[in-house]
Amino acid sequence: MSETSDSIILDTATRILSDLCGPEVVNDAEAGKWPQALWETLEESGLTLAWVPEELGGAGAGTADGFAALRVAGRFAAPVPFAETLLAGRLLAAAHIPAPSGAMTIAPALPGGSLALSPDGRLEGRARRIPFARSARHIALFARRGDERFVVLVAPEGLGLRAGTSLAGEPLDDLIFEGVIPKAIAETALDDEALLAWGAAARLQQIAGALERILEQSVEYAQDRTQFGRPIAKFQVIQHNLAMLAGEVAAGSAAAAAAAEACGGGETALPRLAAAKVRGGEAAGAGAAIAHQVHGAMGFTYEHSLHHRTRRLWAWREEFGNEAFWAMRLGRIVAAQGADALWPFITAEN
Repeated sequence: MSETSDSIILDTATRILSDLCGPEVVNDAEAGKWPQALWETLEESGLTLAWVPEELGGAGAGTADGFAALRVAGRFAAPVPFAETLLAGRLLAAAHIPAPSGAMTIAPALPGGSLALSPDGRLEGRARRIPFARSARHIALFARRGDERFVVLVAPEGLGLRAGTSLAGEPLDDLIFEGVIPKAIAETALDDEALLAWGAAARLQQIAGALERILEQSVEYAQDRTQFGRPIAKFQVIQHNLAMLAGEVAAGSAAAAAAAEACGGGETALPRLAAAKVRGGEAAGAGAAIAHQVHGAMGFTYEHSLHHRTRRLWAWREEFGNEAFWAMRLGRIVAAQGADALWPFITAEN
């Protein structure tokens, strides 16, 4: 990604979200009001289909461009399926399926999930904890028929849906497929793990953006809040907390950068992505806890916007594989290489 491209993406995403994603929009979305103006503007800008080539209906931007926009979305706790639509577009593009307009999501979103494609081309099975399923106009998913793997595009009409909610107050629904006829099917060499890897990398960008913003909020609060006649930022314990929070923000940012670099690198890049998801998830949990320690009871109130990001940090660390899943995946990779390969693996530049 060139510096010019990076600047355009960041400026566009920041301007849209600054104007249309205030705290009241996030609260209204949790209450069930779809943020129409925000979503329409994101779509019109081309950001939601940034990873789709122009010939397939998208903006034709690079992988890093989409990740940069996701990081901004994380800063603003954008209550829309921005990441999910980006990922769905990327999955469809990999199978040369044109991307439809409107919000999308992807399935399966849990490790080990799968759907079956019958000989006559109908989908059967269940997909659990799918982000924004009830808000999506289309769903892009992996399905199997024996040893064959397919990318499939379906509309939500006629699907069984059991509504659920994430820790962030966003839709996290179960879907039931019973003889569903897809709108498009294409065989693919990709597998479910590739989708999980892309999703993990996307969540890490959102985590990094949210962490950056809660650090800014915590510093601002510590400078403004007074106790015993002086700002609490003057107290050593608060300074210590802010320093620890800054460390977690740096770790989350490094994890996001590592995941972005590793994403799409195939099996050889999977260990780096797994390590990044583990460390980024840890930073999300620790960073959220420290930010609330600095804010005290104020940060837990519904009126304060801190919880918009900290609740998402806890939700995002669980999605597309949590730390335990990726730690086990990393452990299996290292164990399979044998003891003699351990030190070269740890010290390798790539």
